[in-house]
Amino acid sequence: MEDLVRPIYQERASHRNTLGILMIEKKLNNSAIADTFDLVLFVIVKDAEQPVFIKHYVSNEQKAALYVVDEKKLNEWILLGSNRKVIDWVLNGKVLFDRNEYVHALRKRLLEFPQEIRQLKMGIEFAKLIRRYTDGKVFFETKQLLDAYNHIVHALHHLARLAVIEQGFYPEVTVWNQVKQIDPQIYKLYEELIESEETLDKRLELLFLASEFLIHSRIASGTAHLLKVLGEKKEAWTIGEITEHPDLKVYSIDIVIMLEYLVERNVLLIEEVPTKGQGIYHRYYVVKKN
Repeated sequence: MEDLVRPIYQERASHRNTLGILMIEKKLNNSAIADTFDLVLFVIVKDAEQPVFIKHYVSNEQKAALYVVDEKKLNEWILLGSNRKVIDWVLNGKVLFDRNEYVHALRKRLLEFPQEIRQLKMGIEFAKLIRRYTDGKVFFETKQLLDAYNHIVHALHHLARLAVIEQGFYPEVTVWNQVKQIDPQIYKLYEELIESEETLDKRLELLFLASEFLIHSRIASGTAHLLKVLGEKKEAWTIGEITEHPDLKVYSIDIVIMLEYLVERNVLLIEEVPTKGQGIYHRYYVVKKN
């Protein structure tokens, strides 16, 4: 199959814009890694009109996919975890072309996983975790059990990824294999949710209680990035200033519910500033001093 796609990657390698080309072949025990294709060519470019360009090929009943991704989109995927296959592709793909050792340096950066990037990724996962957990609990309390189940499953996935990042690793596509080794307690919760013979109502009740403890125990790691930004820049923040801050935009809308969670836990304090309207106050967020 590599012989068949050789003209494709040789043509791409001739472009000055191309930074690196990797080849990912389907694994016998995990075809999902290659998106069910027999082979994936992953081309990283400096910039492009389309952040992501995809082509599909077929030859002798074998399928191949070409992904051309610009550097900005690749870094976004890595930071936000919005395309987790890419981590596997970059770390484990066969390097076919590497301009000025770009791929080598990228792999080194991923493996070193700098503390500032790790904190940010933990913050993003923590915010998503709080969103899913909070919404799921509301559904549970209003007896919308299937919706509650859906949210707690997603919450556990975010908790699992947070636990993996805490230990200095990037969450893989098969994140539960990682968590089984890294944090058996979270893995056991997931098992109990999907395998227990208890009624759904009872399973959810136990899961929400156990999850609340595990979430609370990760407040420090999950909020380190947010509190660092808020604590260093100024004393009190409006919600608009927080959501528009360039270092915090990656949290997206999840940051709103994360802030409320931290207020309830007395990690953030509320400062009321009078408006022109009688009895109406602006709500400012302040990091509690230790």
